[in-house]
Amino acid sequence: MADTNGTAFDIVVLGGGSGGYAAALRAAQLGKTVALIEADKVGGTCLHYGCIPTKALLHAAELADNARDGAHFGVHTSLDHIDMNGVNEYKSTVIGRLYKGLQGLIKSRKITVFEGFGKLVAPDTVEVNGERVTGGHVIIATGSYARSLPGLEIGGRVITSDQALQLDWVPKSAIILGGGVIGSEFASVWKSFGADVTIIEALPHLVPNEDEALSKAFERAFRKRGINFNVGVRFSGVTQDDNGVHVSLEDGKTFDADLLLVAVGRGPRTSGVGFEEQGITLDRGFVITDERLHTGVGNVYAVGDIVPGLQLAHRGFAQGIFVAEEIAGLKPAAIVESGIPRVTYSDPEVASVGLTEARAKEVHGADAVETLEYNLGGNGKSQILGTQGFIKLVRQKDGPVVGVHMIGARVGELIGEGQLIVNWEAYPEDVASLVHAHPTQNEALGEAHLALAGKPLHAHN
Repeated sequence: MADTNGTAFDIVVLGGGSGGYAAALRAAQLGKTVALIEADKVGGTCLHYGCIPTKALLHAAELADNARDGAHFGVHTSLDHIDMNGVNEYKSTVIGRLYKGLQGLIKSRKITVFEGFGKLVAPDTVEVNGERVTGGHVIIATGSYARSLPGLEIGGRVITSDQALQLDWVPKSAIILGGGVIGSEFASVWKSFGADVTIIEALPHLVPNEDEALSKAFERAFRKRGINFNVGVRFSGVTQDDNGVHVSLEDGKTFDADLLLVAVGRGPRTSGVGFEEQGITLDRGFVITDERLHTGVGNVYAVGDIVPGLQLAHRGFAQGIFVAEEIAGLKPAAIVESGIPRVTYSDPEVASVGLTEARAKEVHGADAVETLEYNLGGNGKSQILGTQGFIKLVRQKDGPVVGVHMIGARVGELIGEGQLIVNWEAYPEDVASLVHAHPTQNEALGEAHLALAGKPLHAHN
């Protein structure tokens, strides 16, 4: 542990995940002295237990599908078996390289790191390992944990994503409780690895936070892949024995499998860290802030998964940078939540930014919104890749595009342009005049805007 000899810092950051370390790096870049307190490893859930390891598994799953389906492309390959020890070694190598790089960045910015569990004991002080670390400003970024349902205990064959990422075997069958991002990604991986997968989702659709058109297309794609799902009925209970898990729903249906993965979202990690004692307002465990991410207490700010809203690493990065610049007096523009891109990295991928059609109609009025869907069937690169899907645009009539929604292989790589379109309030005519390289999937975005601008090229009017 670093020894400060009682020295105060300009900024103390409690939590070294995406939001916390981004705040620390940017603050140090702006000339602030920074203490970063982390109970586990810098990089947090995203690097060690979430985004990065799951995407490593998804890439391995894609390779498995490619090997299995090579004959469709005239390449006669076959899939021998999935070596989970080898997959996990590859995953750990990726994490290790990124972790080493992050540690180097933190060291180069002269950020003082305290390893240990920190607790806010005053509006300007965090206690860690019996030592009090004081700052002119405090940024709390304690992250999230894998939630369960009331009465549903994790253990044995009932696991969360934390345990799923450590499995050294592929289940023959798995039930996944939750059809959101985490559940859908694990369903995709395990199906590619050869498991029989069933998703249980209480809401009417899989990926229920997406535009309904995407959710329905996603369900069709999963059905085609042989991924089973049951939507619209709540989970009732689970028992387990040596043979597996036995899941029941409120309508009386039952399902049996080797494992039950509980993927019902993530809860804010705010218990036992002193927030309420210092007067910080919590709502269902989340820290309530204003649009400048200030907690209303002293010089305490909050970023990342503990702040209500999208629980995404890149949101945490953006909020960390924002708060560092806010403290430095740069007066950054407030982050617009709807302008943050969202991606489900399954097969197929789902990517979106801005308002869904339903939300746009709520905001602007049903008669003031128009939409367009451009099918990837007309896109050359998508045909080469053998993927199906579409791009859906939502715009204000005679106004800017307010939502971009996509489904298909690799569409997550297109969301960068999508967020520029939405956040810069581009009109379809603005994007239609841009030249998109051919043949790329990115070209489909251009084609969709050409069509919405009233001059479709590779699409029927």
